[in-house]
Formats: sequence, structure tokens, C-alpha cells
Amino acid sequence: MLEDQSVSHTIGPEMTKDAPLAFRISAELKRKLVRLAKREARSVSQVCEMLLQIGVEEYDKGGAAYLQRTVHQAHDKEQTQH
Repeated sequence: MLEDQSVSHTIGPEMTKDAPLAFRISAELKRKLVRLAKREARSVSQVCEMLLQIGVEEYDKGGAAYLQRTVHQAHDKEQTQH
């Protein structure tokens, strides 16, 4: 697991941003991220970074069970929408 530490969900000067990351997402997810960023008065990159940080922290606490639970919840939600 990742190193156990308490990390604030705000990005401060102690975090060096030196590793780019790029991946594709659905148009629907991007629209949601853009709306969220506007509502929070932040950039989409800042929102994505914070959400990733939160997800990694939660994974660090719960291990594979966290990820499995999250995947199952997303699957169940998708099934109820169809």
C-alpha cells in the first residue's frame, strides 16, 4: 500500500508538481468535472488532482477492498439506470 500519512485535500506549496499524467475519459465525465470546477472556482486539473488524491488516500486506508467496493457500487448504479 501507499505510505500511511494524513494529507490535506488542498494543494499547497509543499507539493511539487513535476509528473505529468494524461488519460482519456468519457465526454459525460468531462462535462461533470467542468461543472464541478466552475462551481468550486478551480481549474479542471485542480479538481482532478484533488479527487485523485482523495481516492488514493481512501485506497491507502482500505486497500483493494475500497477499490472493489467502489467498482461494485458504480456497476450497481449503472444497472439501475438502464
